[in-house]
Amino acid sequence: MTGPTPATALLLAWRAGDESALDKLIPLVHAEMRQIAGRMMARERQGHTLQPTALVNEVFLRLVDVRRVQWQNRAHFLAMAARLMRRVLVEAARSRDSQKRGGNVVRIDVEPAHIGAAGPRPDLVALHDALDALATLDTRKSQVVELRYFGGLSVQETAEVLEVSPETIMRDWKFSKLWLLRALTKHSHRSR
Repeated sequence: MTGPTPATALLLAWRAGDESALDKLIPLVHAEMRQIAGRMMARERQGHTLQPTALVNEVFLRLVDVRRVQWQNRAHFLAMAARLMRRVLVEAARSRDSQKRGGNVVRIDVEPAHIGAAGPRPDLVALHDALDALATLDTRKSQVVELRYFGGLSVQETAEVLEVSPETIMRDWKFSKLWLLRALTKHSHRSR
């Protein structure tokens, strides 16, 4: 049996109160976080003022304040980072929308493979709200979308983070895609 990976060991040390562990952890996960941020930013509208590096930096600042999380492993950390990135982008979209009445909505590219069928692209705020609604019905299904779509985790990594089988993740993923497609379609009809 092997011990925890260096990233996991540092997460556990940080959770236990070792402030220097975070400084050692950042270089180990920075490239992966930058990839997640890059995927998220690729879905944003052209000319977005926030860049992937700035998004990663903002997430690190917010993670410093996260003390209650019982870090499990690297995948769990990256999933939390993806969740925080989504929140930063949603906050930016809401702020911009409140400043520009009727202004451009931040668009994300939801590919048919992710949501289940071709159709109009939902905005980030609508997707965020739909995920929140899904979480009230089934938290795990919402987490599956967050980890797979926003975090870029594989089925296996998602299963490890949520401590369920890969088959359960696939069932949740299939259900969630259909549920979100329906919710986003309703939203687009209401906003017309």
